[in-house]
Amino acid sequence: MEHHPAAWVAEAAGAADRQGGPGILRIVLLVMIVGCALTAWFLLRGYRRKDD
Repeated sequence: MEHHPAAWVAEAAGAADRQGGPGILRIVLLVMIVGCALTAWFLLRGYRRKDD
């Protein structure tokens, strides 16, 4: 089997169309961004100073 990057890209593009296309990508990106924001909030809230 020969390795041709152009063939890999073409196969990946074809597989993406069969797997659900850009709708799935949008959902994955949205979940990833929300997850990063929640993780940052959780980590940074521990550094808040409590001035009593």
